[in-house]
Amino acid sequence: MPEWIIAMFAVSAVLILRDMAKTFFETRRSRREAAVYDYHPQKLQMERYASTFRNLAEAFYCVPYQKEHLTKEQTERMLSLQQSTVCARCPKASWCWEQYQYLTHQQCMELLEVFASEDEEKQNLAKGEWVSHCLNGTRFLESLYGQYQKERQNFLWTSRMAENRIAVAEQLNEMAGIMNQAARDLYSLNSLPDELSEKIRSRMKKNGVLVQKVWMQELPREHLKIFVTMRAGKHCKMTLRQAAGILSELCGTRLVAVREDSLVLSSEFSTILFCEDVNFQVLYGVGRITKDKESISGDNYSTLCERGQFVLCLSDGMGSGYAANKESEMVVELFEKFLRSGFSRETAARMINSVMVLQRNDGMFSTVDISSIDLYSGVCSFLKAGAAPSFIRRDTWVDTIQSTSLAAGLMQQLNFDTAKKKLYDGDFLIMVTDGVMDALPQEGREERIKQMLLEIQAGEPREFARELLEQVLRIGEYQARDDMTVLAARIWKK
Repeated sequence: MPEWIIAMFAVSAVLILRDMAKTFFETRRSRREAAVYDYHPQKLQMERYASTFRNLAEAFYCVPYQKEHLTKEQTERMLSLQQSTVCARCPKASWCWEQYQYLTHQQCMELLEVFASEDEEKQNLAKGEWVSHCLNGTRFLESLYGQYQKERQNFLWTSRMAENRIAVAEQLNEMAGIMNQAARDLYSLNSLPDELSEKIRSRMKKNGVLVQKVWMQELPREHLKIFVTMRAGKHCKMTLRQAAGILSELCGTRLVAVREDSLVLSSEFSTILFCEDVNFQVLYGVGRITKDKESISGDNYSTLCERGQFVLCLSDGMGSGYAANKESEMVVELFEKFLRSGFSRETAARMINSVMVLQRNDGMFSTVDISSIDLYSGVCSFLKAGAAPSFIRRDTWVDTIQSTSLAAGLMQQLNFDTAKKKLYDGDFLIMVTDGVMDALPQEGREERIKQMLLEIQAGEPREFARELLEQVLRIGEYQARDDMTVLAARIWKK
């Protein structure tokens, strides 16, 4: 399938997604303004969008996958061409291709295998043996090798196109999932019970605040979310924290306002989201050092707190220097943008992997190491691709989270290593890049770093990370043979 067709599908996908987003926000605005909760036509339309994307993905999946070797048809075509050109006027042609056809065919296949091995010594040996019994040996070898190179280039091009098709299919599948999730979220808004709604209006009015509408979002396994459209009355200077306190008392659960642009209630009507408050808080710190003789590190990291999840992302670009930095920087930036947009960690990781496959240069890839702490339950979810081990330190005990999967960008459909661990008050979470582990002696490396983690007395995450990096450098006689990054976080009960 030509690249222009893939590009056409990609543009179509963007246009459909744009229309879907327009429908989504227009419907949500209509629901908030009219307080109407039955928009089945729009929901069905969004689900049709999702179905269309899934069908497109299936069409790409049905295309033949990447092959690892030249096909039988390709090799037979090359040998047939040799027979009709180089061997056509040779007096031994009938002897080679008729009387001893099986032997000649087998020897030609062995030649092609030697060409594929790219072992110069084997190639010279095989060519010498062929020339010793073939009347047109030199010409035959030159012609066969030239045909092999052409077929190999076609093979590599076809394989690359297969990779791109699978990557596009992955993107389309994820978009379909996102659309279905958006439809579910949109239709989860419900009005509060009349009695509770009236209590909120009355209490707010006593404090000088006018409430226009109140509704809540109900989703399975989700925490309480309440939307309130309100404004401050004349001479009222209520903070969002005070408003959250009133709602917490009335709803019987601790709520906090989700508002980045203001801390005080405005005199204009605005809709504010109040979410159930979390039970844990997290502080983090980082220790970094660049490889000797390099001016920039190939490691990058990012942290963010969204929807009750504290997420740490660490990526190690292949090699070191500027190129590695750009690779890992793209990974953490894309992941952060996807997560802030509401995508799940798994979806974001798959989308990033397919992006890297589509634009990959030979030999370029990055590790993906993601730890997401649920601030309600304290459960930490790990997602790793080619990453170094992560560690949890609790008092006199250290647990290890390993990864055996490949780095992102190497395969179209990448299987990530996942795990879940419960964190408790005072626990440390430590994430490192390969440079840290490789600086330790190979024998007993994991036990060595566990012992180092237990010996560190620092209670603040930044000092903890720097002290660990200092100990690792001391073992390596203060020579950084690779970029090294330590990302440490500590969790506390609120």
